[in-house]
Amino acid sequence: MSQLVFDKVVLRYYKPLGTLLLLAGCTVGSHAATYKIEPDHSNVRFAIDHFKTSATTGGFYNVTGILLYDPSAKTGDISLIIPIKSLNTGNKIFNLKLMGPDFFNMEQYPLARFESTKWHFTSDKDNPKVTRVDGKLTLNGQTHPISLLATKFNCYLSSPINRTVCGGNFTATIDRTQWNIKKYVLFGMTKNLTLNIQVEAAKQ
Repeated sequence: MSQLVFDKVVLRYYKPLGTLLLLAGCTVGSHAATYKIEPDHSNVRFAIDHFKTSATTGGFYNVTGILLYDPSAKTGDISLIIPIKSLNTGNKIFNLKLMGPDFFNMEQYPLARFESTKWHFTSDKDNPKVTRVDGKLTLNGQTHPISLLATKFNCYLSSPINRTVCGGNFTATIDRTQWNIKKYVLFGMTKNLTLNIQVEAAKQ
């Protein structure tokens, strides 16, 4: 893919982050604070059973996006941009294999993205906690709903930057064949792909 085409693709996917801010009042309420995803502290890691032996693991890094969050109103919205080029398994040759057309197909689809559709909270009125985030995952040219279980999510005042920071860990197991990633399924490599998503975002 040429740099010009790649730039156009990036613009196509990053542009909605700006419009997301304009629509925030309609989607999650006018009191929702805006947070910018910190790429150095955000990633999407994956694990897949390797022919019923050890699990193959890797991750995508330099994740960017926007978080809108208002715990008092029990509302949230998040949009993540995931660059396929950032894939790392610790093996350069295997990285290239996974970025190829049989798997994540970086050449044709250089970016994946997640956009939330609904946030779920505990019933605690004074200190509601995030329990689950439903949304849509776009990967390899396919978009399907997924549900992320929140294993932790919290906000705190960061002294080094003097800003509120929100972050947490989420997990989900998806059927990779729904996103047209079917290589080796017939030979015993499971179609179930476990995702572990870590996000951290600073208040703007």
